[in-house]
Amino acid sequence: MTPQDTQIVTRTIAVLVDNEPGVLARVIGLFSGRGYNIESLTVTEVEASAHLSRITIVTSGTVQIITQIKAQLARLVPVRKVSDLSEEGQAVERELALVKVAGTGDKRVEALRIADIFRASVVDSSHDHFVFEVTGKSDKLDVFVDLMQPLGLIDVSRTGVVAISRGAKPL
Repeated sequence: MTPQDTQIVTRTIAVLVDNEPGVLARVIGLFSGRGYNIESLTVTEVEASAHLSRITIVTSGTVQIITQIKAQLARLVPVRKVSDLSEEGQAVERELALVKVAGTGDKRVEALRIADIFRASVVDSSHDHFVFEVTGKSDKLDVFVDLMQPLGLIDVSRTGVVAISRGAKPL
């Protein structure tokens, strides 16, 4: 076995599926039944007239496991197409987080300063808290949340990764 066979990689996989009841349960069942990890999962209808939805999954495993995941997803009946956005070149990936921070005085000023650096927007505020909206790659959101921790972090809600391939071709 080579080190590459055991190295864990993270992949963003886009799955085009028929928009029908139970499809998401089948996709999740495939992952849970085989012990595969889902780090992020988002679903949206992409073509209402054709009844198509897009499932974006961030998962990790060895290259062999990722290959198995893609092959098994492709065999599911409601799946139209499976694309490994990580392998097909640079994809645009974003995530949104709402971050609630309590604070007064210097901590309040520091939270606003950091939010400005991260281009976070204040979407709710009172005299004793802020709710920031921040978007970007997941690691950027992780850093923002970590920096808010000592300033009075109360709560975090994240959307999960959405991604799309670069270039003119569709999924």
